[in-house]
Amino acid sequence: MKQIERTLRNGPGGQGPLVSVADHARQLSVDELSYLIQATSPTESAELFQALDAETRLRVFQDLAPAYQGKLLSVLQGQDINSLVEALAPDDRASLLDELPAAVREELLTSLSADQRQMTALVLGYPRTAIGRYMSPAVLGLDENFTAGQALEYLRSRIREPETVYLLPVIDQDRKLTGVIGIRYLLGAEPGDRLAQISDVPISARADEDRREVARRFMKHKLVAMPITDADGRLVGMLTNDDASAILDEAAARSAARSGSSELISRSYLSTSVLRIVRSRIVWLVVLALSAVLTVQVLEIFEDRLDQVVALALFIPLLTGTGGNTGNQAATTVTRALAVGDVRLRDLPRVIWRELRVGTILGAALGSLGFAVASLVYGMDIGAVIGLTLLSICVMAACVGGLMPLLAKKIGADPAVFSNPFISTFCDATGLLIYFSIATAVLGLN
Repeated sequence: MKQIERTLRNGPGGQGPLVSVADHARQLSVDELSYLIQATSPTESAELFQALDAETRLRVFQDLAPAYQGKLLSVLQGQDINSLVEALAPDDRASLLDELPAAVREELLTSLSADQRQMTALVLGYPRTAIGRYMSPAVLGLDENFTAGQALEYLRSRIREPETVYLLPVIDQDRKLTGVIGIRYLLGAEPGDRLAQISDVPISARADEDRREVARRFMKHKLVAMPITDADGRLVGMLTNDDASAILDEAAARSAARSGSSELISRSYLSTSVLRIVRSRIVWLVVLALSAVLTVQVLEIFEDRLDQVVALALFIPLLTGTGGNTGNQAATTVTRALAVGDVRLRDLPRVIWRELRVGTILGAALGSLGFAVASLVYGMDIGAVIGLTLLSICVMAACVGGLMPLLAKKIGADPAVFSNPFISTFCDATGLLIYFSIATAVLGLN
């Protein structure tokens, strides 16, 4: 792989570049070739791609994310790229078209066969957030009046049409979904058994439902495929396991990025420009910097207390850090519970009551430790302030951390946005208010 990179950048030294690259590329897997295309410049990626044989080229192209497919096509324009686009599944093709300029998109759509163009247009007709954008419209519905023998004969005659046959939808004469049957069960059924009697109750989704909610339901029921219907219950597609997994993986990556005060970058780190990385981070840094002004204002309000007891300033990092960490732990736990369906909006009182108890136990443990250590060094009064503050901050932060993801869900925002960054800032400012209020009362400050 390193030899290919050197050849692409420095030239082959006596051989035609495509010949030299092709010789080395034959020794690499599809995954390794995909990595090279993603990690090199557009020109180098195109040169490597052209060096591959037709079969490997197609497999590599299908393995690439839509952003890299679009990058390749932008360099390969004017060459025979129609066959690559035609070979994609309709949902994958729709994702690729989203990455291309309007003019190129229209040209590629026009070049497709009538069937592929129709299926692609169906997928593109749904919003990007809807599961209809990720389903495969290449689905084979079995008439509920078929016998098992007739269904198998019909399936054999059209076996290349559907994307998956592990789970087969059963439909009525109006194409409305009435059941599902697994291929294994169908093969084991008596030839005269009618599908209406032997099919199972389907677990399905409407095409306009949110993609993440449907994908979570898919995984919860451990499905191999899920029928997708329109608003009237008519079969329009199938969601496969790989597409459901990709939806959840993308959602998890986006949430992780936002929890770290950044935005998800769609390309690999090494092939993403410095300016794009800066743009993915700068907005969050500005927002957090402005929100941190709250902490500065709190310190300014209690500046005179710090002048009276300088030792109070020494514990500020400990207290704010503890509050932020406690809140983030609670938020991460509840966000995860929301994602897998363990917690719903109606569980808010139970979540707050649970986090109140968790925060009290954590605060009592940390407060006792803080009281003991601070008392030994600074005296009992300071020890009492630190102990009581740790107890109060842990209770407050745990409750806030449990509340924020549910509040975000209620208003339709991403729970990850309300977790780590904002909770840390909120707990810092509120924790300082609690700290100086307790210090004022215990130490008798003015």
